[in-house]
Formats: sequence, C-alpha cells, structure tokens
Amino acid sequence: MDKVRLGVLGAGNIAAMNVKGYLLDPRCEVAAVCDSDEAIGQEAAKEWGGASFYSDLDEMLKDESLDAVEVLTPTHLHHDHVIAALEAGKHVSVQKPMANTVEDARAMGVAAERAGRMLRISECFVHYPPLELAKKLVADGAIGKPTSLRIRTLVGQTDSPFQAALRPEGYGWRLDTRSPGGHLFDDMVHKYAMALWLLDMDITSVQAVVRRRDLFFEPCAVIFEYEDPEVLGMMEVQYAPKLYMRSSYYGADEFFEITGDEGQIWVTRATGEMLDLPPVMLFTGTEKERKTTEFSDIDSDWGSGFVRSSQHFVDAIIGGTAADMSPESAIKVLQLCFAVYQASEIGASVDPRTMTGSVTPTGWADW
Repeated sequence: MDKVRLGVLGAGNIAAMNVKGYLLDPRCEVAAVCDSDEAIGQEAAKEWGGASFYSDLDEMLKDESLDAVEVLTPTHLHHDHVIAALEAGKHVSVQKPMANTVEDARAMGVAAERAGRMLRISECFVHYPPLELAKKLVADGAIGKPTSLRIRTLVGQTDSPFQAALRPEGYGWRLDTRSPGGHLFDDMVHKYAMALWLLDMDITSVQAVVRRRDLFFEPCAVIFEYEDPEVLGMMEVQYAPKLYMRSSYYGADEFFEITGDEGQIWVTRATGEMLDLPPVMLFTGTEKERKTTEFSDIDSDWGSGFVRSSQHFVDAIIGGTAADMSPESAIKVLQLCFAVYQASEIGASVDPRTMTGSVTPTGWADW
C-alpha cells in the first residue's frame, strides 16, 4: 500500500486539529466524512477536499475502498464505533480517552486482534517535539538515572481565535453522566500518558487529593510511586479562572520537570505559551562544571503534535509497523485516571494496575 484512503467519523470541535496532518500528507486521502449533524459534516467534507459525506456510520463502512477510520466521536461512543470499524476491516485511530470503562477498552483491543487490524489511540503529546526531545534526553542518559517526574497543569483563560470558535454545544456530553468525570478524565489523560511514557515504567501506587471547581475543573495534588522504588512522580492541576494566558489554543499550559541524579530537564510549555523561556532546558552539573543547555529552535507549536500524530498513523499503516499508542498502553492510562479518582475518594493509596470498570467522583453531574 502506498496511499491510505481515510474515513473520518465525527467532525466536531477538535476534528480539524486531528485531520490537518492527514490533509498535509500526500500519502493520505480523506475520502469520507461521517457525522450525525449533516450541516457540520457536509461543511467538513467540503473543506477537506470534497470527501464523500455520510450521516450513518454503517453506510460509510460499506465503502470497501476505505483503508482506515479516524474516530473523533464522544468518548462514550468509542466502544461501539471502534468495534464496528474494525469488524468492517478498517484500521482504526481513536481519540483519547480510549473508553469510559476498562472493560470497554479491553474489548476494543480484543476486537482489533480478532480482525487483524491496527487500533491505535491518538495521543498528541506523544508526538509533541519538546516532549519527544525530553524522552530522548532521558534515554540517552543526559541526567543520569531518573529519580522524579513532576507534571504541572495550569488552567486559566485565553482569548485565542481557536477557543472562541469552539461550539459550546459540542461539550455537553462532557458535563453529564455520559462521562465518568470532568477535567481529570477528559484532558488529564494526556498527562497520565506522559507520566508513563516519559520514564517508560509502570506506576504501582497512587495517592491523591482531588477537588472540584466550576462544575468541570478538578484541582488536585497526586503522588505516583513507580515500579523502580527510587523514582517518584508528582502531578498538580491548578485552576485560575481569572488568569488570562498566551495561547494559540486552549486557556491552559503544562510544565514538565524530570530530575535525575546528574541533572534536570524542563519542558516549559505545551498547550499554551505562558512562559518566556526556551521550550526545553537541560541543567547538568559536576563538581567542576555547571551547564545549562537551551533548546530554542525546536518546534513547540502544540498543534504540531496533532499533525505528527496523524502522519505517524499513516506511517504505521503503510509500513506495517506498530503505532503509538497501543490499546495496552491506553488501558494503563485509563486505569491511572480511575486510580487518581479512587485514591482521593477513599483517602488511601491505590494500585492502578488493579483498576477495573470505572470510577466517578462523588457529586459528579449532580447539578
């Protein structure tokens, strides 16, 4: 295969970000668009090069010329949509979170194995250049043996054209029982993925305190224990509703700090552009020499992670190689998410590897 014919299921708020990489890749043709809202779907099909439009998934899946499907529907629909596409013989990329329950996620992985088709979970942070560089620096021994990872997310406000153009009606399902939780479920899966991916080791214990603000946002403080007992992780989420920050996308930013016994790496931005610092900084020091290395020329546009993620899926299909992230990895991310909720609920440590079903924080959607 030298060209992928792609069908896109769901043309809502985040679709343009995910589809851009396919449109820029000459090895891919966005051949079909399916959405239950005909006006939104027709408009997207036109903008994306005159793709065929379908209002029914089963009808789109009858198109035997389609090689793959990008599933961009709400999370509670992922299980049924992904399995339908796999059973129709398509490779599938699906948005995060993978599913609403661990069992649904596992069933999706089984369906992929049964169909002999690729299922990958689209995770833009895995393909964000500053974080890729940070992971490489760790793997290359730039900071010696890793000892800690700190992930900090700050949610505020922005006046970016991107955020202003988002349709509020596209977020309703995130605020009720169609979702098992709020911001820690819908957005923080990116950061849970990084907690596992950056250090390439499992987390064995979670302690957490989770609060709730303005219905959706969930400030928290979390401690991770890794399978290497000498490594600890910390995750913070803060909410500053009156703080406006620079961002081309959402009113939020993330900061990553990886410490080793010989140095430290900072990734100073992701979704936003809050700080006037190089995207990646490496600090090393010996008794005789202290050195700061700034990586200023790296692409730090958060949108690049989406573009490169889509093109990575095309690479994997054409090359017949494994894609990031696999169902197994995405299930660990989902378990970690639920373990944070559970640890806060019971006031005790939780092993995320034991998590099944789902966990909903007390009071969620009671409004």
